[in-house]
Amino acid sequence: MKLAAQGKYLEALQLIKRENPFPAVCGRICNRRCEDACTRGTVDQAVAIDEVKRFIAQQDLNAETRFVPEKVIPKVDGEFSEKIAVIGGGPAGLSCAYYLAEKGYRPTVFEREARPGGMLMNGIPSFRLEKDVVEAEIDILRELGVEFRCGVEAGKDVTIAQLREQGYQGFYVAVGLQSGGKLNIPGGDADGVMAGIDFMRQVNLHEKKTLSGKVVVIGGGNIGADVARTAVRCGAESVDLYCLEAYDDMPMGEEDRSECERDSITVHAGWGQTEIVVEDGKCAGIRFRKCTRVKNDEGRFAPEFDDSVSEQAECTTVLYCIGQKVDWRELLTGTAVEFNPNGTVKADPVTYQTAEKDIFVGGDAYTGQKFAIAAIAAGKEGAISLHRFVQHATLTVGRNRRQFIELDKENALIPVNYDTTPRQRIGYNEALRRTFSDERVAFTEEQIKKETARCLSCGASIVDPNKCIGCGVCTTKCAFDAIHLHRERPECSKMYACEDKMKAILPYMIKREFKIKRTARKSK
Repeated sequence: MKLAAQGKYLEALQLIKRENPFPAVCGRICNRRCEDACTRGTVDQAVAIDEVKRFIAQQDLNAETRFVPEKVIPKVDGEFSEKIAVIGGGPAGLSCAYYLAEKGYRPTVFEREARPGGMLMNGIPSFRLEKDVVEAEIDILRELGVEFRCGVEAGKDVTIAQLREQGYQGFYVAVGLQSGGKLNIPGGDADGVMAGIDFMRQVNLHEKKTLSGKVVVIGGGNIGADVARTAVRCGAESVDLYCLEAYDDMPMGEEDRSECERDSITVHAGWGQTEIVVEDGKCAGIRFRKCTRVKNDEGRFAPEFDDSVSEQAECTTVLYCIGQKVDWRELLTGTAVEFNPNGTVKADPVTYQTAEKDIFVGGDAYTGQKFAIAAIAAGKEGAISLHRFVQHATLTVGRNRRQFIELDKENALIPVNYDTTPRQRIGYNEALRRTFSDERVAFTEEQIKKETARCLSCGASIVDPNKCIGCGVCTTKCAFDAIHLHRERPECSKMYACEDKMKAILPYMIKREFKIKRTARKSK
């Protein structure tokens, strides 16, 4: 934020990519967790961190301003010889490949679809994340030396055992949650009933672009919002979205709700499906009952219903988004990898190592359904573990556990003269409304200046004087010249310039040598 405020956009991009190799992607699909934690939100509204990141990341979409990191651990030939396989070309796998390549490896990504990207390409609609944005970010991996083998399904076309024979010494499995599961209600197998993720895959792969009649979407999360808005663009006569949660508790959040309403999608909150109405084997409608409670007193998912209150919706298509599952097929057959009851893999929570020592896992296949940024973070940790593993180093000692103490915003001292400019808002290109192009208009540079000025700089670090020895090395190593030392109590000690260091060292040396000799004589 500070670099963006100073107009140092390339430097800001470089800083972002230390932790996130896909800022342009995240700038478009972010779930705004950083904004939820922004101290400015306790004053009025959080800083639009996501939109600032999107503006900065625009630099990464242009080949001439793209930031491609240098490999940080060169060897004699500039690369490590150890071969590492990344199975799954989604955000977790791509992130792992990026950080492995940055360390000097040439990892191979195995992707069963015809193009890498995983759900970024096949699960998210273009009006939220245009595919050329994902392609531009993946091009950087190609420049770093990452090899992509698309149309190859690990476990079917090639097994892990065969890859070991080919010299691969480590594996990162990040296949995501590809299956939409089943709608386990009467009539759930009728023609016209489909998992939302399967529908999105067909649309993104251009296998299905049209819908007719009335459509009902089940699910109140961001995937449900994406599916409903996509159905509108595919020509549905009307789209109604039903979910268990109350309107204000919908997982999709305020932004997705407002986008749905802009697209004339009717939201029905607090309903649970009971039966598909079937006529001649085809979907003709769906019945619901009122949901009175979604979670129990312990906060666990345990919905309760009032059967006396029901509702029926006429429709020809039902698209359900009620949780996805991992489809392992034959991928891990013959390995020692263990599974959880929900089908995800058991692994060490710090190293992501499975019971099969050379197999590491990450992303939704390990955590269950989460946001893309969580998968990206897991990919970086997986790269660290794989690097240590193939180099026969410890997986845990000296590792950054990334355990942070959150700022106490309740007792934060807000500066009296903070900038009172209201939060900047994105624009919309009405000509692109209800098309598959992104209608959102990014911030201008003037808006960036106004928005970054709203930052309270509450994240500034203060050195613990009980730990800092004042050596000053940090000031010489910081690439952004962000660290400076000054003396608050110069009277407490006498300091010498480096050129005059012998003036202080020589008297001490003489004194110390005399003391050593005197002690030695006494001991005799």
